[in-house]
Amino acid sequence: MGRIGEAMSDRSPAHNPFEPSFEQLPDTLPIFPLSGVLLLPGGKLPLNVFEPRYLAMVFDALAGHRMIGMVQPLQPGGYAGDGLPSDDGRPKVHRIGCAGRIVSFNETEDGRLLLALSGVCRFEIVRELDLAQGGYRRVSTVFSPYRADLDHEDEAVDLDRERLMVGLAAFFRSRNLSTDWDAVKQAADANLVSSLSMVLPFGPSEKQALLEAADPTARAKLLVAFLEMNAFAPPTETPPSKAN
Repeated sequence: MGRIGEAMSDRSPAHNPFEPSFEQLPDTLPIFPLSGVLLLPGGKLPLNVFEPRYLAMVFDALAGHRMIGMVQPLQPGGYAGDGLPSDDGRPKVHRIGCAGRIVSFNETEDGRLLLALSGVCRFEIVRELDLAQGGYRRVSTVFSPYRADLDHEDEAVDLDRERLMVGLAAFFRSRNLSTDWDAVKQAADANLVSSLSMVLPFGPSEKQALLEAADPTARAKLLVAFLEMNAFAPPTETPPSKAN
């Protein structure tokens, strides 16, 4: 769990001049369904991309608004964790996702792309569109219910930090995990809640609940509850890596 410290240090700055304004958010997004993977506004998510349709998605995004919609499938499983197929062949996905902006990428000699996504704003899927020419999925989106996500600097969290730390320690003991406790203790409340929500090995339904929380305070309360419940439960199966 060394990534917790990294995630907190990688938190997007409050006033990033490259972040889009609300008016610049796109009406359509390519989507990247991955079970158990959570991106939150202001957070950073590493991705290892190798499947041809998702390589095409990345290249198309880089040629345009550089944004990808991270969503979870309704039924975990399927090829590479992108969900079990439905009657129409496409795995059904949750209606709420988070748009991420490609802020860096590296090519590998074996044909993969290593991306870093910066969380921008949550969105709601209005409807699914025809497949893109590259074979990846696209949706029409509405961002207006989550406009406040863009105001990272105004985030205020009513966090019971002592209770969170107790729950986190119990959770780590139950999983035989370790982390950079100095980084955890020094992190600001909003940063801590987002980073832990993204990197802790919760199940897909818990990840989706954290994404859909009404505000940072609601997310903080959910996080503490999940830590306390999971500290005394068997480990939840989660995907081995964020790859496709």
